[in-house]
Amino acid sequence: MESIRYSDFSSSFTKDSNLGNSFKELNMSFNEVIEAFKRTRAQKEEQMLFLQIMIQHVNTGIISFTSTGKIGVINGTAKQLLQIPQFKDIHDLGKLSMELLDEVLSLKPGGAFSLRIDSELHLNVQSAAFKMEGQSWTLLSFQNIKSELQKNELEAWQNLTKVLRHEIMNSMTPIASLASSLGIILEEDVTEKEEGTLFLNKESYLDLSEGLATISKRSIGLVDFVNAYRDYTNIPQPIIKAFPVRSLFENIRILLSEDLLISNISLTCELSPLDLEIIGDQELLQMILINLVKNGKEAMAKASNRTILLKGGVDNHSQPYIQVIDHGEGIVPEALERIFVPFYTTKKSGSGIGLAISRQIMNLHRGNLEVSSVPGERTVFTLSFR
Repeated sequence: MESIRYSDFSSSFTKDSNLGNSFKELNMSFNEVIEAFKRTRAQKEEQMLFLQIMIQHVNTGIISFTSTGKIGVINGTAKQLLQIPQFKDIHDLGKLSMELLDEVLSLKPGGAFSLRIDSELHLNVQSAAFKMEGQSWTLLSFQNIKSELQKNELEAWQNLTKVLRHEIMNSMTPIASLASSLGIILEEDVTEKEEGTLFLNKESYLDLSEGLATISKRSIGLVDFVNAYRDYTNIPQPIIKAFPVRSLFENIRILLSEDLLISNISLTCELSPLDLEIIGDQELLQMILINLVKNGKEAMAKASNRTILLKGGVDNHSQPYIQVIDHGEGIVPEALERIFVPFYTTKKSGSGIGLAISRQIMNLHRGNLEVSSVPGERTVFTLSFR
């Protein structure tokens, strides 16, 4: 028993006991118990060795630390990414970046964030929590997402260039063509009378007037497009503080009550729990909800169920969310992934910038904006917060 207690499995018991058959059977049972413990310990040691080798060879940096900050496990990838000598305490992260340390210490279990350290290092960090031998541990995973960001940035610039080229060409081509045509009219149809007086017949005058009006209209459209682009690239940083979702919903209801009444649409609110709070910029989030409710109203022009629902709650990870649910015409699957692209729109009128700005605001809140839709039944926009 003491051998088992102190994990000493070198002992063995003779099968040829002179004390009788009962002691012989007891000795054989003890030997079987010791062999079982040996096998169990060997299996655990093999599993531990396998896990250690796997942790050291993954391309993701891994660090575990206790509630007091003491480092438990740190793999080679984490050491290579962070380049911190004598890394024994999580507070040593401050040697690399105090901002990184503050973010890690304030990170909740299951949370994540990304942070640019320098031109070569842009970290994406995820967190998990566990208990071992009665002690609380935090597990962090690190990835340098610089190359992925550069790839996404290049694709974004290419897409933006396509959009800009498309919009500018749509405006400039007819303007250039009309300007040339109007010049020909002035050159061919204008005649000079005595005393320097110029004469233009009525038909040519109407052609000139119509052409100039078209140029003016297209120019205004181009200016509106540039202003929309400016709005998209100049979103202010959110002023973060806790506020009750109930007040946010009440503001939306008051602001849009008259507009929805004219369209014969009712706005209902649902909160669980009733005192649900969100940490964020109430004004910016209000702007998102106004945009989503207005989009829902426009989509419900022919709907029989004329109700838009504002819903607030918490998910399975105890993270708050807000949903805007309408019963309009819905969004076809091929458009679902594109509606957040700047200047893409499925409506006959509109800049296609509202949803792109809304998602960018949620990104600034370290949250997300997602959509699901069943055409002809309902569309759900979900604002998820971390």
